[in-house]
Amino acid sequence: MPAQGEAGFGDPGEGTEAGGYRGRREEARMRDADPGLFGPDSVTWQLHGDPVMWIAGVRALYLQALHPRAVRGVTQNSDFRRDAWGRLMRTASFVGEITYGTTLAAERAGARIRGIHRRLSAVDPDTGERYGVDDPDLLLWVHCAEIASYLHVARRSGYPLTDAHADAYVDEQREAARLVGLDPADVPADADELERYFGKVLPELAAAPEAFEVVRFLKAPPVPRLLLPARIALWQTVADTAFATLPEFAHELYGRTPPSPAATTRRLRTRAGLMRAIPAMVRWQLPPGHILKAVGRLGPGTHPSPRRLPAAPATVLP
Repeated sequence: MPAQGEAGFGDPGEGTEAGGYRGRREEARMRDADPGLFGPDSVTWQLHGDPVMWIAGVRALYLQALHPRAVRGVTQNSDFRRDAWGRLMRTASFVGEITYGTTLAAERAGARIRGIHRRLSAVDPDTGERYGVDDPDLLLWVHCAEIASYLHVARRSGYPLTDAHADAYVDEQREAARLVGLDPADVPADADELERYFGKVLPELAAAPEAFEVVRFLKAPPVPRLLLPARIALWQTVADTAFATLPEFAHELYGRTPPSPAATTRRLRTRAGLMRAIPAMVRWQLPPGHILKAVGRLGPGTHPSPRRLPAAPATVLP
């Protein structure tokens, strides 16, 4: 019996001799297709297909904003005030492209991001220092805040990741770090290293004025008047749930009292359950459609699902 959302992929033409030939030819083509940087055997492939990643992605933005130098790189260079949805969708599209696209598409996306970062700089308002947004320390912070958020929200929402899966995911994501310009050897390779990184970087974090600007934007991004009810009904719950899942130190830096962990977990699992109740084939129709393109390239047995998490995750990088 197919899992939820699987039936819509259909069968490649069985039942006739000609159909059987076409089916075998299609299977051969799919076996030779490029799985991309991660492929269906990775934790990344399965995890990034879960809709709770939208909540995790917003949490990552709240967390990333707590590094003053990093957040100034955004506010001094970005059009996020005027193009809220565009920025969010471009970020989601980049993650989707490097996860589900071909190797060439992922490498091109990385080269595009590196090229943009090379041209951008920010100024420290206190010292007047100008620095590049491609500073490795800043890139590392953005990467680690993102990966930690994905892991935390997924596991807390009930997604069935074991400790081995978590370690494999952190290791796999060193490929994503390489794409944005980091040396994979300098990037945490497992969950313990990721946790130690946060202990090391904590003294550098603070809620600068720009961080509160990002919070205001994320909680109520500008939308056309006709879409205000949808923003209140849909987006606000995502944004508020994402903020609630932040670590205790982040709430304290933002000057907020951390919410009850148990209440936050219940709230997150309720939201995640509602999101997961939407059939996968409906969710995957939304642009830019990276998952559907990947399944079309590699075959119907490759769509992401927690049921397909690898039993023994492999190490990606030495």
